[in-house]
Amino acid sequence: MKKRIINYRLKIDNLLANPDKISKEEWKKILQEHLTQIAFFQHERLVHLIVTVTFAILTMISIIASIMISNPMLLVLTLLFLVLLVPYIMHYYTLENEVQKMYTQYDEILKHLS
Repeated sequence: MKKRIINYRLKIDNLLANPDKISKEEWKKILQEHLTQIAFFQHERLVHLIVTVTFAILTMISIIASIMISNPMLLVLTLLFLVLLVPYIMHYYTLENEVQKMYTQYDEILKHLS
């Protein structure tokens, strides 16, 4: 997903870099496609936010439980949650930033239509 969203954003950046080569009708089609892609990526972002928050809560619960109970298996569980949580945070960070950039692209596309 990371590769897909970055490639798509770069494709739109390239179109915006050469706006004179594109007609208003083509800009309308690009705008519609861009709105569709933003919706897809927003949905992906929401799903990853839910997963990331869930893993963060589970990680905190396992940390508290391992401190209170002092069971070595809970420390292993905490480590496993941390191993999963870090990539989820990094992936969510990428999704969030790329969608924010796509909002800016949307505004620029609108400027070319007016």
